[in-house]
Amino acid sequence: MVTLYDRISESLCERNRVSRLFFDAEGTRLAHACRDMATRFSRGGKLLACGLRHAATDAQHVAVEFVHPVIVGKRALPAWDVSSRYCPSVLALTKPDDIVMAFDPSGEDPEVARLLTVVHARGAQTFALAGRDADYGISVVHPDPFIHQEIVEILYHVLWETVHVFLEHEATPHDAGPAGFLYPFLATAERVTDRLIDEVTTSIRSKARDDERLRDELAGGQCPTIAGAVTAIRERIERGGKLLMLGNGGSATDATDWALDCVDSPKGYPSVPAISLAANPSVVSALANDLGVDAVFVRQIIAHAQPADVLITITTSGASTNVIAALVEGRRRGLLTIALAGYDGGEIARQKLADFSIIVPSDYIPRIQEVHASVYHVMSDLIAGHAAA
Repeated sequence: MVTLYDRISESLCERNRVSRLFFDAEGTRLAHACRDMATRFSRGGKLLACGLRHAATDAQHVAVEFVHPVIVGKRALPAWDVSSRYCPSVLALTKPDDIVMAFDPSGEDPEVARLLTVVHARGAQTFALAGRDADYGISVVHPDPFIHQEIVEILYHVLWETVHVFLEHEATPHDAGPAGFLYPFLATAERVTDRLIDEVTTSIRSKARDDERLRDELAGGQCPTIAGAVTAIRERIERGGKLLMLGNGGSATDATDWALDCVDSPKGYPSVPAISLAANPSVVSALANDLGVDAVFVRQIIAHAQPADVLITITTSGASTNVIAALVEGRRRGLLTIALAGYDGGEIARQKLADFSIIVPSDYIPRIQEVHASVYHVMSDLIAGHAAA
């Protein structure tokens, strides 16, 4: 008999197989695409990201990461999510040095293909994720839309991580003057660039390996916790409860993505009631302005929560004060509390603020977020898929 543990472990292992094949094949091509991005940013270009349907959250995530990099000391790069009315927005805003990144889960939308053709003719660098009509395009990576989206998330994370390597390299003067004989590599920019491409390619593949190792660790040690959380969530849903999800920054886009997967599953599962408390910028900014950042989720919990509900928090650090406040309020109201965290779980784990804490044991935010995506997608399969059975 196949148990929940078995299904969780098998799902995580399948993601590792797909990841290794994809990034082994695409590492060099991604490095070249990243070098072109850096050249454009250095000339004043910007990144416009648009996502169709569920992939709108990927465009939001891209904008967050490039504008607010978590790598300490790195420059903010101009990026916008233009998913709403993406064709008029892209056509109005795109200039020759810009980058247009389109997220189409099917890879077959003709309007996206036409749009990328038009902006490419203007001189823009184009990404089709998925699709072939672009400077960098990929086929749908896997028939499971969750796995495809996870691979795409790693892809755009490694782009923003490594674009800074090229930006810093381009900022290094190649003319060392009279002392040039001491630094011969500075006089041969092309050779250095070739070497850098090789180093970036290796780094990209290494980042994917890190994810694979973390998924293995989860499969080996946290399947009981994940299975317990799934069982408890199912019970709450059967009692008429809904899921309230939240997070900050990239984790906010993950919370919104998970909520969308629940209410309108790309796999055709029955709808599961879910709300992202991070999805409405008007509500979040009003509460932050009037009550303070720590209240942005608590106030919404007070408004929306019912006793049978589930509160799901996503935080890389486990230490965000507004997330901690939300968990305290959720527990006070009798909600089932689930936390996805990184590092060692932070204050959430130390204070045991969640009924179930699923911790990705890493101190690097992109890798934590990528494995969080694997976790909540696996949980979605087991929650919504169970409702379909």
